[in-house]
Amino acid sequence: MFTIYSKNARQDCEGNTRRDFLKVGAIGGSLFTLPNLLRAKAATPSTVTNKSVIWIWLAGGPTHVETFDPKMTAPSEYRSITGEAKTPLPGVTMGGTFPQIAACGDKMALVRSFAHGNSSHGNATKWVMTGYDDRQGTRPSIGSIAARQYGTTNPTTGIPTYVRMSRINGDGPGWLGTGYSPFDPNGQAVKSMKISVTDDRFTDRRSLLNSLDQINRAADGSGKMQGLDAFEQQAFELITGTSRDAFDINKADPGARKRYGKGLGESLLRARRLCESGCAFVTVSYGGWDMHGGIVKGLKGRAQQMDQAISALIEDLDQRGMMDDTLVVVTGEFGRTPKINSKGGRDHWGRLCTLALAGGGLKMGQVIGESSRKLEVPATTPITPQDLMATILQMYGLDHRMQFVNNQGRPVYLVENGSPITELV
Repeated sequence: MFTIYSKNARQDCEGNTRRDFLKVGAIGGSLFTLPNLLRAKAATPSTVTNKSVIWIWLAGGPTHVETFDPKMTAPSEYRSITGEAKTPLPGVTMGGTFPQIAACGDKMALVRSFAHGNSSHGNATKWVMTGYDDRQGTRPSIGSIAARQYGTTNPTTGIPTYVRMSRINGDGPGWLGTGYSPFDPNGQAVKSMKISVTDDRFTDRRSLLNSLDQINRAADGSGKMQGLDAFEQQAFELITGTSRDAFDINKADPGARKRYGKGLGESLLRARRLCESGCAFVTVSYGGWDMHGGIVKGLKGRAQQMDQAISALIEDLDQRGMMDDTLVVVTGEFGRTPKINSKGGRDHWGRLCTLALAGGGLKMGQVIGESSRKLEVPATTPITPQDLMATILQMYGLDHRMQFVNNQGRPVYLVENGSPITELV
């Protein structure tokens, strides 16, 4: 007898099991709780999506200038101090420390008019994660909305709908309830998935269940046991199959691991594997972008992993035919001051922010919006966090004006003021 569980597993108010993770008990006896759970899920209609989001969060506030809008025509104290890298798009460049990402420019959309106006780390993070200036932290994040809409786990593979690699302020469920929190693969849940039962004992128990099932069906003669095998099969696959393996990059092709690289690369390779197994929303946080001084040196330390890992992810998704169904979002809480300061850095700046997208079946190979001459504000209509949120919801095939009932019993629009980015859809 063994159990796979989370220390936080519980039933939420709507009867859905919390994602941390799947409970299996008494496999050798009469009670098999995971199939019972699967039967309960099957009895309740659920929406399934084949779309996924990989949300790459550059924590600390990445410079919009040295990443995706170098603007070498600006005065010298404003333009990129790391130069520029050419993309396949005529006349379009990125920051000079990102040549490999720049080479993927025809598969990306660079948004150069993304803004919200808040220069506080905490408040700006919540704004981008939820679409709202949500200082009380009551609004649900986009990932939690996906979990609420599609259920906490993929009904076929058992993969959690919403996974985070490391915590981001504002990435929680807000008034949707704790049942729609992100699953953390670094927590106890995944450790509990490592079963300490030998293969032969596990196979024996499976054979026993199959034998008992055949006897019961034959004795019954009514066909009522017809669906049991499918649930038992699914339960065993959740324990021994790709659900668990998707979290383990040691199972990935060695060549892929080398292309992605260490650190961020390992996280993005895991994210791709999770999406391939049915996860709908994965957040990956990569910090170190609060560069008030020494931005050239700082970028040398942060850009290499980002350049290798994101370019490898985009190329990998393209080669696997996953670009239409997987949207990569690269952003952070705000941009940096357009004018270099006396310390050779840039300070907090919410009036123009960093945003780049790839895939999702959206229109790529373009620049959306334009910054002002000195990279201070959008020179075109600003793209807001709610616009980004509406775009993601539409990518999923959802109405961005859909409503959920909040904790006060009132129907609330998920997106009150934004709309999908027209150039992308």
